[in-house]
Amino acid sequence: MKKYLGIELGSTRIKSVLIDEGANVIAQGAHDWENKLENGLWTYSLEDVWAGLASSYKSLCDNFGKPIEALDGIGISAMMHGYLAFDQNDRLLVPFRTWRNTNTARAADELTGVLGFNMPQRWSASHYYQAVLNGEEHVKNVSFLTTLAGYVHWMLTGKRVLGIGDAAGMFPIKDNNYDKDMLSKFDALLKKNGVDASLEALLPKALLAGEDAGTLTEAGARLLDPSGTLKAGAPLCPPEGDAGTGMVATNAVKMRTGNVSAGTSAFAMVVLEKPLSRVNSSIDVVATPSGAPVAMVHANNFTSEINAWANLFDEVLSLGGVSMRKGELFDRLYECSADSDESVGGLVGYNFLSGEPIVGMETGIPLIARMPSGKLTLANFMQMQLYSALGAMSIGMETLAEENVKIDNMCGHGGFFKTPFIGANAMSAALGAPITTMKTAGEGGAWGVAVLALYGATKNGSLEDFLDGLFASAEKETVVASDAERAKFSAFMQTYKKGLKVERTATEAF
Repeated sequence: MKKYLGIELGSTRIKSVLIDEGANVIAQGAHDWENKLENGLWTYSLEDVWAGLASSYKSLCDNFGKPIEALDGIGISAMMHGYLAFDQNDRLLVPFRTWRNTNTARAADELTGVLGFNMPQRWSASHYYQAVLNGEEHVKNVSFLTTLAGYVHWMLTGKRVLGIGDAAGMFPIKDNNYDKDMLSKFDALLKKNGVDASLEALLPKALLAGEDAGTLTEAGARLLDPSGTLKAGAPLCPPEGDAGTGMVATNAVKMRTGNVSAGTSAFAMVVLEKPLSRVNSSIDVVATPSGAPVAMVHANNFTSEINAWANLFDEVLSLGGVSMRKGELFDRLYECSADSDESVGGLVGYNFLSGEPIVGMETGIPLIARMPSGKLTLANFMQMQLYSALGAMSIGMETLAEENVKIDNMCGHGGFFKTPFIGANAMSAALGAPITTMKTAGEGGAWGVAVLALYGATKNGSLEDFLDGLFASAEKETVVASDAERAKFSAFMQTYKKGLKVERTATEAF
């Protein structure tokens, strides 16, 4: 039996998935971690990256039941965007700045105007240019910029490369490479600000799915498996961001297919038939792992607030001597939302742990409001949590609808969909479209990048055809929200939009 490993460094978990040549899951592992707010910026230490990777891989090996000496392919994925800057001696110049930071508004706005392309605050080029505008001391020493997936892949293989989907979250892509005209405009801005550098020289090489991205070195094998059991030599596929692996995990890489990835953050993506008519700050344009343009609506905040409340309810249960598995607790909480009333108890909430650009929030603070006439029940409270998680994304998707973007299929994956029906039903009400989930929905990007590793090792036709064959017999479930459910969500959103003034006031006050 051949073995292909996929690892995804998500915002709260580092997931590992081992699949066979039929893409069947044969073992899984995980390591929980969390970002830290240090000096006003969200970050993870590189020490935590490697400790977490080794822990997740060990967990997978333990679940596999025996030591793994060799792998037939490896894929690395991670949260997209962010800022990892290294000097010529490969030393990290400043702590990793994650996608969650919203301190780059000035850079993103200026770049959008100059490039004629929506440059989100999360993108690596926005982080770099903001550092330039800030006059940060480290800028003059930058020799290499990459993403978290690109960094881990570099350390495992020695190759400074990036899958084109993840590269599209660093800088705009055209003709399967960084856009040359935009690079020239960017370099002119650098020169104007006294920085003598070529952005293209700082970026990793962009690769398409299936292209050679190097092999696991001895040093890389020890980073992944400190026990010394794993041997070097396994081929690695181009490292991808969580958007690209989400597309693969849901077979959403062909035109007019779409997917929703829902975890700590959330993004809805649709593979485009034609370019968008105008620049819009609510829509990012990225790429599939095979280079096709994709419209993305990205919400910075999604399930973190739900997770926080679940932890609180777990503490309440423990006071009464009740112990419940986390997965079962989430299922019960999600399922009880089905008994919520039409007004959701007059509750409205905002899950903004960080800023939310879609609604113009530079910073965030979780907030809940309750109308005196409403009814505070657990069912209403949980329905409000599910709906509020979807609020910002729903507003962004309204913009995509204005572009008349056609969607033949919308597939969901990520932790939000682990409980059958409930998350998919809420998502369907929010997006006004059927939501299909597959058996692999919970594994998400880790499984997706393992599939990319399998594809890279076999290189059998186009990625689109490869995935069609792989998913031909996949177990699927499609949920279509009822008219009543859609009306309930629509009514909630009217209150949600009005209450954004309160959220803005709260962030200013605190």
